[in-house]
Amino acid sequence: MDDIIFGKNAITEALISGNREINKILISKNIHNDAKLNRIKELAQQKGIVFQFVAKEKFQAYSEFNHQGIIAQISPLKYTDLEEFLEQKHENASLVILDGIEDPHNFGAIIRSCVCAGVSGIIIPSRRNVQVNSIVEKTSAGAINHIPIIKVNSLVNAIQRLKETDWWIIAADASANNNYYDIKYNDMNFALIMGAEHAGVSKSLLKMSDFKVKIPMMKDFNSLNVSNAAAVIIFESLRQKLNTNS
Repeated sequence: MDDIIFGKNAITEALISGNREINKILISKNIHNDAKLNRIKELAQQKGIVFQFVAKEKFQAYSEFNHQGIIAQISPLKYTDLEEFLEQKHENASLVILDGIEDPHNFGAIIRSCVCAGVSGIIIPSRRNVQVNSIVEKTSAGAINHIPIIKVNSLVNAIQRLKETDWWIIAADASANNNYYDIKYNDMNFALIMGAEHAGVSKSLLKMSDFKVKIPMMKDFNSLNVSNAAAVIIFESLRQKLNTNS
């Protein structure tokens, strides 16, 4: 069964990556031509993908989304197997593990940050976590087509497997003693656990972590949004990598 993605950036990146089979692209007759739309039509023609101009009524079912007058019927995302990922050679690599993320906008934003920062993959559980959907794809601006998404039945088992293969586990936790910039990320393969919007990282995963880090706050306030917090930490790891290589 085909999924639906919408928005010019998400569809453009899906066309460029070639990782997803696109069946058809529907374009509203009411939308104005611009450089992004012309690029989509050009890529679709190159790949032999049908695009049709249709009445705006075709988009009524998606009115709650910012579809920008364009949707695509696309094959479901193919998840990456953890064992296949671990068989590859990894040196000073990084993963992000999502533990109970509920908001698809947060998931999409985390994917976008991970791709920009060069993270090697994202691990999600098959239950109690938002799965990939059209909102995630749109929020990621198509970045989802440029990073492995690894779905596992058990985060506990996945983390144990990572530890067996010399990955270090770092959990983001507001009560941690270490600040996020105190860790030397370049000395290891590491997986960063980001917890649920309200509950944080579950206790079972905190116990398995080699390091716990926090983002210091100037005000006595709850916390950063999880997607913002993830970006802060992974871009610190990128900063350290760039400083090491310079």
